[in-house]
Amino acid sequence: MMKNRKLGVSGFVVSEVGLGCWQLGADWGKDISKQTAFDILSEAVKSGITFFDTADVYGNGKSETIIGEFLKTCEVPIRVATKFGRAGDAFPDKYSKEVLRKSVEGSLQRLGVDSLDLLQLHCIPTHYLKKGHVFDWLRDLQQEGLIKHFGASVETVEEGLICIEQEGLLSLQVIFNIFRQKLVTELFPQAEAKGVGIIVRLPLASGLLSGKFNNKTTFPENDHRNYNRNGDAFNVGETFAGLPFEKGLEFVDIIKNTILPDNLTMVQLALRWILDHQAVSCIIPGASSTKQVVSNAQVSNIKSLSNEAHKALIDLYKNVIHKEIRGGY
Repeated sequence: MMKNRKLGVSGFVVSEVGLGCWQLGADWGKDISKQTAFDILSEAVKSGITFFDTADVYGNGKSETIIGEFLKTCEVPIRVATKFGRAGDAFPDKYSKEVLRKSVEGSLQRLGVDSLDLLQLHCIPTHYLKKGHVFDWLRDLQQEGLIKHFGASVETVEEGLICIEQEGLLSLQVIFNIFRQKLVTELFPQAEAKGVGIIVRLPLASGLLSGKFNNKTTFPENDHRNYNRNGDAFNVGETFAGLPFEKGLEFVDIIKNTILPDNLTMVQLALRWILDHQAVSCIIPGASSTKQVVSNAQVSNIKSLSNEAHKALIDLYKNVIHKEIRGGY
């Protein structure tokens, strides 16, 4: 049975394994049909997943639209988090309360709801976070009832620390996985002290931690794992957690050969490792098939990793992996 956790001290209950829905917008990789998308969402609900994460910019609204249509057929209460800040009418320097309101109204219409469960700032430039005006706008929309809660999806520890000082911030969405561990000491304790929930994206480092890739693996031309390997399109940390692909393969082999327990797959190890951190409210792995949904959801029932496994992964990160990470972190 899926276990649940609370999102922040003042938030709502979420399944500890959620569903990332970038792939439903088909911005990269193989296009997912509406029927396949519905199958994925249905399987998620059957598996006990009650939290979907999307954004206005995923497929230019396609992901939100599909989720909105699905919600009309779903009898189980689902919490949906969406985002604002990366669409062309705002990013990188055209942020205003009017643009925010327009984005929220569009998300409300596509999702078919009267109020957004959670609206997250979508990796907006650091200096806008420092100014703080956007948080005032979010609080105004919250007062109006257009959004129930607000949070921020961030790229760096610095941005996370800026955001948690803002009154009313419910959650932070962060890149956190075996390859990127410094948040354990540099952000999580501070977030917990402020009562801010942690949503983890890229838990498998763009699939690298699935253990299914090798030196012969190739990706489609429109897949960010091809065109953004070196951060040419956006923050390199969003692709393979900022690691050079070949280095990542080396590290996965080390984990497989020296740390991976006999009774776990690489996916199970990677996801369970994240859930073993009490600051984490929810992980949001994506899924392009129902099989992946079921596999991800089952991690909720796997017992915590041993102290020995945790120590080995920490040592590997500190001694070998950390120095290879590129990009803002």
